[in-house]
Amino acid sequence: MLSTYTYSTLPYRKPAELQSGEASRHQVVVIGGGPVGLTAAIDCAQRGLQVLLLDDDNTVSVGSRGVCYAKRTLEVLDRLGCGQAMIDKGVTWNIGRTFHGEGEVYHFELLSDAGHHRPGMINLQQYYLEDYLVQRASGQGGLEQRWKNKVVGVTPATDGVALDVETEDGRYQVHADWLIVADGARSSVRRMLGLDIEGKVFQDRFLIADVVMKAAFPAERWFWFDPPFHPGQSVLLHREADNVWRIDFQLGWDADPEVEKQPARVIPRIQAMLGPEHEFELEWVSVYTFQCRRMQSFRHGRVLFVGDAAHQVSPFGARGANSGIQDSDNLAWKLKLVADGDAPDALLDTYSEERVAAADENLLNSTRSTDFITPKSVVSRCFRNAVLTLAGKHAFARTLVNSGRLSVPTILVASRLNTPDSDTGADAFGGTMIPGAPMDDEPVRVEGR
Repeated sequence: MLSTYTYSTLPYRKPAELQSGEASRHQVVVIGGGPVGLTAAIDCAQRGLQVLLLDDDNTVSVGSRGVCYAKRTLEVLDRLGCGQAMIDKGVTWNIGRTFHGEGEVYHFELLSDAGHHRPGMINLQQYYLEDYLVQRASGQGGLEQRWKNKVVGVTPATDGVALDVETEDGRYQVHADWLIVADGARSSVRRMLGLDIEGKVFQDRFLIADVVMKAAFPAERWFWFDPPFHPGQSVLLHREADNVWRIDFQLGWDADPEVEKQPARVIPRIQAMLGPEHEFELEWVSVYTFQCRRMQSFRHGRVLFVGDAAHQVSPFGARGANSGIQDSDNLAWKLKLVADGDAPDALLDTYSEERVAAADENLLNSTRSTDFITPKSVVSRCFRNAVLTLAGKHAFARTLVNSGRLSVPTILVASRLNTPDSDTGADAFGGTMIPGAPMDDEPVRVEGR
């Protein structure tokens, strides 16, 4: 258990199908009650679709997990009624600093100009986001949540999908007109359907340690290459809510995860980093590896994959939950139009096309960051070290420093939903105004004024 957060148990209720003995039908079934599945369920229900959400657990996620939420994600959460709660509880930050050894070699600002409605990034433990989404879902009409309901069978058909669901009271069946799959990186639905996910697994291990301490460090992102307290490896420091600090230590591929998670191994690492003047309490520890991979298509008939079930990236750049929530944002309005007969079925193909393009952009940036942080050859390590050495004195080298290119919305230049303004004799979007790109903060003239 955590000292700063109390987990509540989400209620299990015996499903009506087990009492009636008959299968039920729903417009949309969402599998997975994490941030992406809850976002998809709320968004669809807000638009008037009847939604059933199924999850095999009965608590929010254990440990802080994803902690960085970008400006675009906060805007989506605003629309769903959770954005302000995130801002109020989270830690807002705008500056990132990168160090080589003990010296700073690079820093950046996420938003260099003032006046934005939402910050460039906030840090907040994932369990808070899930809490806010569960509360929001509980007050949303047309949305039923079923916890401790495990999907054990998936049978697609031309007019929908049949699901076999297992509970402590027995097994039952539901039918969905449309199925949204948000059951994570180890997606059981993807496996049951025999669908592949392809990409690269990185041979490195990282230790996450959440520590509780009152420290005067600023609310900034700090990343070290080869620091004296952890030589030859990298370290990341972030501040979270409740005086919790997230520290990531690179361990190397040969590290034993079970050994490295032990407090006797973790505490000396943190003490070496913070020094004797900082007292702390160990809150949560995990060791992870990661991969950069995606499915070929996120749509398979009436089955639509979102989030980690569809694509996975390294944590550098905060592109996981942020891109998954933007998947749901892209999908929900299209699904509503198709379900109501106001748009052709082909509109849902653009969900896959656009979000595959976004995933590829995230995979490219994530892979480049990971290759810079964890070079695997003598040549790549020499390049990385040369860049870091030069960056301390030369501006050109600072642009090459890569400790994680942070999440930004994908600009959908190639989407088939874009059409040229040929009636004007020129494409109005041929310059810097690209569909999907944020507008510059400039004066607007209306009717000549």
